[in-house]
Amino acid sequence: MTTDLIHSDASELAERIRDREVSSVEVVQAHLDRIEATNPRVNAVVTLADGALEAAKAADAALAAGVEVGPLHGVPFTAKDSFDTAGVLTQRGSPIFEGRIPDTDATSVARLKRAGAILLAKTNLPEFSYSTESDNLLTGRTNNPWNLDRTPGGSSGGESAAIAAGMSPLGLGSDLAISVRGPAAHTGIVALKATHGRIPMTGVWPRAPRRNWHVGPMARTIRDLALAYSLLSGPDGADGFATAPPGFDAGLGASPDRPVRVGWLTDSGLGPIDSEVAATVQKAAEALRSAGAVVDAVGIPALERDNPLDLFYRQHVMEIKPAFQDVTAGREDQMAKVSKYVLARPDTPLRDYVLAEQGVERLRDAFTAYFQQYDAFLLPVLPVPAYEHGLSRFTIGGRTVKAAHIQTATIPFNLTGLPALSMRFGTSSDGMPIGVQLAASWHSESTILHLASLLESLSPVRGLYPAL
Repeated sequence: MTTDLIHSDASELAERIRDREVSSVEVVQAHLDRIEATNPRVNAVVTLADGALEAAKAADAALAAGVEVGPLHGVPFTAKDSFDTAGVLTQRGSPIFEGRIPDTDATSVARLKRAGAILLAKTNLPEFSYSTESDNLLTGRTNNPWNLDRTPGGSSGGESAAIAAGMSPLGLGSDLAISVRGPAAHTGIVALKATHGRIPMTGVWPRAPRRNWHVGPMARTIRDLALAYSLLSGPDGADGFATAPPGFDAGLGASPDRPVRVGWLTDSGLGPIDSEVAATVQKAAEALRSAGAVVDAVGIPALERDNPLDLFYRQHVMEIKPAFQDVTAGREDQMAKVSKYVLARPDTPLRDYVLAEQGVERLRDAFTAYFQQYDAFLLPVLPVPAYEHGLSRFTIGGRTVKAAHIQTATIPFNLTGLPALSMRFGTSSDGMPIGVQLAASWHSESTILHLASLLESLSPVRGLYPAL
């Protein structure tokens, strides 16, 4: 039964708990046992939340008493260690915040709890959530459960590894440029970066640059993403970017009255892409066509004119440095390599900063025009499957690129604030998951959730778990 529980999604667990087929205590204990058995090798979980079993007992008692319960009643969840959790260590992957215990929950944590979910643990990340690998000086390095010698990505790599390894059915991550979608692709799970501002960032650090940061649910199934998104979205009265009313959606929904139009891309403007990744995207396009969608190969010239990765770095260095300087002053010797690199970078000249701003505006215009013709955009999540820890460069099709290239296909949607989703649809020749990415117009989450559900039903890799 334990194996059954740790491979079930949150929706199934919630249903079984409500139907009294299994108790919340059994579900929570199964995941605690899984953490004990696998975390020493994966190092995804950095802190267990005190009181999870007590909360599970209370959840079971509430059901026995006939109390009306929420949609995630009794189901455990985990949160990246950049999310404030009341009474539970939140150390942000840094010795500078060692021992920090917040008094209040982040809005997203509080909303999952309000739906009946039980905080089980906090998961690993790079220092300050600021790297594409989840490694830091305080809690060490997280390994990919599919191959411990490979990275699970970053910055929500601990969260992705925990869910993939069966330590958690549902989690909270944050995404600046790649950080829920990339790790999801590395480990074969699913993740959603909704439209900017849809899910409040209150209680998550860092928030600078605020224009790019997103909270995103991470899970095993698309229906769990949809459920979590419905619970997490909406204003909280504190985050000035969270303004769209709950339930508002400009997408096509689950039952469009005409064929969905999808454009797909694996080359133009994305730089070199591994051949197995490109083939997986093409297979996903063919699967959507077989399901009745109108599917075309497309190009977006603006991605070639204005390199999104370059625009991002020219913008955000000016905006993130003050936040890092404020918290590290006098303790620079305790900073990780990546954080030191950020502070050492020269400020962007004002003219270049303004030109980068204008480049982002052109990208927004280009996507606005694109979504007049198409409902969704299908492309890679990552240019390569999960790779060895610590690589600073990798070679794709004979071309050597810097490690930052890993963000090329995800970062356009942070710059523009468009919703984007990552899900597995293939496997590399050496057994690593390969993901595809779906994006849609602003506030059109229902479109990509609908298409992702279709792809999930047609996926050649459903039901695969790492052999830990």
